[in-house]
Amino acid sequence: MWACFKRLSRHSPRSYFYLTNGYYTHSRSARSDGRAATMASRMDDVMQLCSDLSANQQIKAAVKNSGKGSAVAGGTAFLGGLLGGPPGIAVGGAVGGLLGWWMTSGEFRPLPQIIMELPPHQQQRLYADIMGVLGSLDWTDLAQLTALVMGNATLQQQVTAALLRYITKELRAEVRYGD
Repeated sequence: MWACFKRLSRHSPRSYFYLTNGYYTHSRSARSDGRAATMASRMDDVMQLCSDLSANQQIKAAVKNSGKGSAVAGGTAFLGGLLGGPPGIAVGGAVGGLLGWWMTSGEFRPLPQIIMELPPHQQQRLYADIMGVLGSLDWTDLAQLTALVMGNATLQQQVTAALLRYITKELRAEVRYGD
């Protein structure tokens, strides 16, 4: 006796569970290149799609490190207070504020570079946001995903909007188009 049902998950839409002799076994359909359709390979496909989209539109972003800037400003004010007393706090705060401002005024870098340098937990968040747009879209490899998204202007705009929303909200980056 066996039965099959599809796992209802937006992260692995091609996963199936089979009931054979009272035990559940898990199976995934294979990709066209022979690799298993794992979440990691799907996430790599989505990250590469985001990189390609942002490269086509020449999007650049400057990531601001406000936490680092405020730590420098506070640290120099504290050091100034230790060395110079009350006037040192003022001088240290002013110097630290300028140094912190300089540190947080980020340099614009190509968005594909920023996407590929994201730590895994931020890549997973971006993947979840983009999958919210892609919904139940099914693809076998990066080439097919790219063709599906680039061939549909509405879907391309929605993916780009989700990418920019993530970059501006989560990374608190300033976005600029072109050179």
